[in-house]
Amino acid sequence: MLDAIGGLPEQCRQAWQAARSLALPPPYSQIDRIVILGMGGSAIAGDMLRALLQRESAVPVFNVRQYELPPFVDERTLVIASSFSGNTEETLSAFDQALATPAKKLAVTGGGQLLATARANGVPVFTYQFQGQPRAALGWSLMPLLAVARSLGLMPGLEREAEEALAVMADLQEQISEGTPAVQNPVKQVAQRLHGKLPVIYGAGFLTPVAHRWKTQLNENSKAWSFYEELPEANHNAILGYELPRDTVLNTAVVFLQSNLVHPRVQLRYDFTQRMLEKAGVDVLTVGARGQSALAQMLSLVLFGDHVSCYLALLNGVDPSLTTAIDNLKAWLGQQ
Repeated sequence: MLDAIGGLPEQCRQAWQAARSLALPPPYSQIDRIVILGMGGSAIAGDMLRALLQRESAVPVFNVRQYELPPFVDERTLVIASSFSGNTEETLSAFDQALATPAKKLAVTGGGQLLATARANGVPVFTYQFQGQPRAALGWSLMPLLAVARSLGLMPGLEREAEEALAVMADLQEQISEGTPAVQNPVKQVAQRLHGKLPVIYGAGFLTPVAHRWKTQLNENSKAWSFYEELPEANHNAILGYELPRDTVLNTAVVFLQSNLVHPRVQLRYDFTQRMLEKAGVDVLTVGARGQSALAQMLSLVLFGDHVSCYLALLNGVDPSLTTAIDNLKAWLGQQ
């Protein structure tokens, strides 16, 4: 898992180079919305695309993490089914429903039933091969989505931003690899602070899906409870619950993911919220994004958080690669 996480910068570079050649049929440019079907890492990639497009495009992105296709899907909708294995049952169910609609359709997958179904129905497919866990293949889920946005003319500055993001990730990886001792490694320091605590990750704006990614990586790799919050929404509810129950407060660590690109008023809320948490006795950490573009900042914090989850797994004495509970659930569902 450490090797897979450390390879994310190069994975993103390879996925971006491959996805840029993806050719969409001309009618695909005639859309009013994008619907992404996916679960887990595929869904997080969709969240990241949505957050980026919200900053510069009038085309909204809807992420479907369920069996049912939204009723608003029509001929002006691009439906993208994304599944690492190609056998994610929620995604397959929604994709089957999409086939009965006039929507434009695209599949992003490593194979399985999704690939077979897409080809049988003449749906364009972006395929890839990756040896490892689905959550470690974020580059192969995200970069094709970015390439689609580029092809549709929704992100005109993407070429430059992608190159910056790849460079920022490669530079960061050199600083936080397992060979760098903790005294010089900010990721190991964060993992040590989170050890034995309940991690809660705070993000805002385009960093909200990154906070979600941290949460799921801490669940899957560190085998630990974790949650995430979004500012400014958390200031309208969560801020009132910082003091109780007392035992939980003293065993909670909050990580703020920060960026100079968030709204100035939200930055003020970051500062006040941190003070409130510290006053309640919560351990508070701050991790700043790197790079100039929103994409670079997103991916730098993803790479940082992925490493934190793996180092915390080692501190917890667990194997970050195992997915026993998920495997058991799939086996049980298969018998129903």
